[in-house]
Amino acid sequence: PEVINGRTHKATVVDLSPWVEYEFRVVASNSVGIGEPSSPSALLKTKAAVPVVAPTNISGGGGSRSELVITWEPVSEELQNGEGFGYIVMFRPLGSTTWTKAVVASVESSKYVYRNESITPLSPFEVKVGVYNNEGEGTLSSISIIYSGEDEPQMAPAGASALSVSAAAVEVSWLPIPWNRHTGRVLGYEVRGW
Repeated sequence: PEVINGRTHKATVVDLSPWVEYEFRVVASNSVGIGEPSSPSALLKTKAAVPVVAPTNISGGGGSRSELVITWEPVSEELQNGEGFGYIVMFRPLGSTTWTKAVVASVESSKYVYRNESITPLSPFEVKVGVYNNEGEGTLSSISIIYSGEDEPQMAPAGASALSVSAAAVEVSWLPIPWNRHTGRVLGYEVRGW
């Protein structure tokens, strides 16, 4: 704060955060030093405003077939700027010009799942997440690319063979399933015997 002239008994405090409770003290000073602070004022809450901080760490992916999972880091309470805070999730298939918009009304939310049978597995989507409160819509995040959920493998491993290595062990081998743009990477195999 600036030093205020000794004949002035009023000041405007600026650059405060919206919708935050503040209390104030006044301290007198002269050429000798600074005196004791006054008792604190009563608590005063600043007015609400449109939120200006967008969620961060927009990511997602995974989920089941025909799902687009979108996650973000929630905005802290001191940056929500008013009551009625929530999130706006916007997404579109990569290359499309039309955005789909969803509203997530929960302050604590950090995830949105869009389900639609027309989504092909591992499809890229452009995603933005924004904020709103009772004062209006605020800032949107920058665009992130997120992939829809994978599908289960559509083919069995080929070339399975077994070799007896001892009285109690058999070595089983097979050819790996190639990576497929629609079903994704194979995370593991299950060997069954009978």
